[in-house]
Amino acid sequence: MNTPLRRVSMVVVLMVLALLVNATYIQVFRADTLRADPRNERVLLDEYSRERGSILAGPAVMANSIKTTDRYKYLRVYPGRMAPAYAPITGYYSMLYASSGLEHAEETLLNGSDNRLFGRRIIDLVQGRDPRGGNVVTTINPTLQRVAYQGLMTACGSTPCHGAAVAIEPQTGKILAMVSTPSYDPNPLSSHDPNVVADAWKRLQADPADPMLNRAIASTYPPGSTFKVITTAAALTQGSADVDTRLTSSSTITLPDTDTSLSNYAGETCPEASGGTVSLLQAFEYSCNTAFVQLATQKLHDGADALKQMAQNFGIDTDPGDIPLDVAASTTGPISDRAALGQSAIGQRDVALTPLENAEIAATLANGGIRMQPYLVDSLQAPDLTTLATTSPRQLGQAISPQVALTMRELMVASEAHTKGAGGPVAIASKTGTAEHSTGRSDEAPHAWYIAYGPVDDPKVAVAVIIENGGNEGEAATGGSIAAPIGRAVIDAAVNGQGN
Repeated sequence: MNTPLRRVSMVVVLMVLALLVNATYIQVFRADTLRADPRNERVLLDEYSRERGSILAGPAVMANSIKTTDRYKYLRVYPGRMAPAYAPITGYYSMLYASSGLEHAEETLLNGSDNRLFGRRIIDLVQGRDPRGGNVVTTINPTLQRVAYQGLMTACGSTPCHGAAVAIEPQTGKILAMVSTPSYDPNPLSSHDPNVVADAWKRLQADPADPMLNRAIASTYPPGSTFKVITTAAALTQGSADVDTRLTSSSTITLPDTDTSLSNYAGETCPEASGGTVSLLQAFEYSCNTAFVQLATQKLHDGADALKQMAQNFGIDTDPGDIPLDVAASTTGPISDRAALGQSAIGQRDVALTPLENAEIAATLANGGIRMQPYLVDSLQAPDLTTLATTSPRQLGQAISPQVALTMRELMVASEAHTKGAGGPVAIASKTGTAEHSTGRSDEAPHAWYIAYGPVDDPKVAVAVIIENGGNEGEAATGGSIAAPIGRAVIDAAVNGQGN
């Protein structure tokens, strides 16, 4: 072979090799990216030619697919007026903006590509039937979800509260309600008209209320006085205090090794004082900050370590995992000195919890100190409704002893009795919180918290409710005045049999 032919042959070989390398790169390394590209019309046609599985809450349909007459055979819909109430759970399914929530977390099952559906895909192919996706059955109780959602939609007047509510079944960890407001309607995002989808997305992204934020699991807040249950549990477990331990009733206290003072709510002296002191029971009942600063800094042995260890027992400063949605990590933050310990003991400083974590704390107290893994998916179904998988309750550890849990119940019952609006049909154990925070605004109001469980003797549900910036009550807001009525309504609905 002469030199020119050899050169041509080499060029041809190199071009063939380049084509093979490029094809391999596209098929192996770029396949997922290209498939996920919203401009890939073939992928969209394929995905929308299948009936996507449903997302269910008992008998209630949270999301399903219906047949259409356009080029995309199925339209994803979120039925009924409860679509915004369920949106933080279902998320959205969009041809332009992919998916979120359970639509994303359970994507392979819902679209029918899950390996567990392989045999059924073969049967559908043989029978000439379009492949179908499986169903996701959640743990959500539709009644509790509705009660919590309506409460957050109306408690702050003419506009929805900025806040969240979570309800958990203490014995199992099932999430019975998970609400975030303000919320949004996912239906426009699932439209087959790209202009409708883009306009809806633009409006939602521009909304300063951030309606697409799932405040129940994606936001962390200072827990304020609700964190006193952790401080108290640490002292009781250690034996450094009991319900009769005397603590200061002073209206103010100076933080150790500083000139900084900290005061009780409204600068008041702790009620029912005798000789300048109150019992731990009274301090808990009236949520006296100064008493808890003294408890943490003067009574608790190795205070910072003891507080952080108890927080970890309840799930704080541990990997929150997923439910299967991603959950933000709750933390006590660094407790570098005794002044930081005093502030952290009342749920301020760097302590930050998700509403889910605070509900988990209430559920652990209700469950005799046993912490359960919270979960949102009860079971997965094949298209023919046969069960593919079921979630089993899982214990994560004994946070506190049963004896300490009983003492905490006594304290929380006393706290509930002192809270505004107490005395309803269900016996409840609770703790309120009014949490200061700083965003650089001079007119900011505290967050209002309420954690609780009931009935006291046979807990059916544990709840956490937060309303950001005091709702419409502003600086006058307390957990007892604005958050507690929502939590009590959820507990009442669960106890009085208004279930699935």
